[in-house]
Amino acid sequence: MSKAVTDESFLRRALQLARHGVGRTSPNPSVGAVLVRGGKVIGEGWHRRAGLPHAEVEAMRDAARRGERVRGATLFVTLEPCCTHGRTPPCTQAILAAGIRRVVVAAADPNPRHAGKGLELLRKAGVVCRLPIAEWAEQRAAGGGANSQTAIGKRRLLALAATRLNEAFNHWIERRTPFVTVKAAMTLDGKIATAAGESKWITGERSRQVAMRLRFDSDAVLVGINTVLADNPGLTARAPSGRVRKPPRRFILDAFARTPPDSVVVSDQFAALTTVVVSRAAPARRVKSLAQRTRVLVAPARGGRINLRWLLKRLGSEDVTSLLVEGGGEVNAAFLEAGLAQRVAFFYAPKILGGRDARRGVAGAGARRLADLIELREIEWRRAGEDLWLSARVGKEQG
Repeated sequence: MSKAVTDESFLRRALQLARHGVGRTSPNPSVGAVLVRGGKVIGEGWHRRAGLPHAEVEAMRDAARRGERVRGATLFVTLEPCCTHGRTPPCTQAILAAGIRRVVVAAADPNPRHAGKGLELLRKAGVVCRLPIAEWAEQRAAGGGANSQTAIGKRRLLALAATRLNEAFNHWIERRTPFVTVKAAMTLDGKIATAAGESKWITGERSRQVAMRLRFDSDAVLVGINTVLADNPGLTARAPSGRVRKPPRRFILDAFARTPPDSVVVSDQFAALTTVVVSRAAPARRVKSLAQRTRVLVAPARGGRINLRWLLKRLGSEDVTSLLVEGGGEVNAAFLEAGLAQRVAFFYAPKILGGRDARRGVAGAGARRLADLIELREIEWRRAGEDLWLSARVGKEQG
């Protein structure tokens, strides 16, 4: 087995470890690390929560608990080690102090101000560094035989997996707005509820479990006032055991403060995590009543519609890196038509509802010409029980 193949196998293990932190580390990225000496794993770790040690340090501590010597070892990590002070000291400092000989990284730092600087610092100190994604680009440009192309493809997939793992963090660090995923559960003809509003349950249990995981992995979830009035959702995150976990932050688009004071999101044990977003046109009495139970945010609005761009900038400034939109058709359309969504997660049940008055998963004005359609890319279709689950990026490839 070649060193390159061995390196990539250890990076895959680091990716497995990194996934343990998804939904727990925000506003930090999810990172995994593996320490290896002589082909043997001597330490493993992942970043568990913002403010706690990073994955590299966790792996070093694990090696110490095992009685292993770190000096001279190789570190495999899913993200370029940080070289700046934050809540914790820079990982490059810990790597050098530990005497690690070699570092292999799956993805570069997404912050343009820091990208490549961690590896540059380590190289200048004599540490051998490898970034497979850069090698993939160079080898692809140089061409090569079938075997070479297969190896290049594997490295590319590994790098893409490492980047996808932190796509929300990467988006937030570059734009300072949350990565938005629009989620909807629909019939095959795109309906989310009957004309009377009945929607439980269109999709099956497995789809609901996947959707719950999406919620758990997000910093915040957003719905419109019509969803609150029709369904009175809790927007909590339930474990497979049924135990209710602490939910993500909950945002309600409610320009005129119509959220009932006894609604679940305002009156349950997690009410402090709820923000009702109102406009200046909202009656002061209703706003005051809601403010006694939860947070109220007054946002710019036009024609009774909250300014979503303003709201996303506000959420980004509050360290919300990922937002799951679970609104009705109008809210979903508002994000998609304005180009404010980065991903869709659509669940399709093998059912047909029909009816011109049934509620659609995406409503809004719609495209007047085929040229104006919202395009999807990086398409992934999966089975979720009897349902189909579509995950895709929104919009054309940039560049």
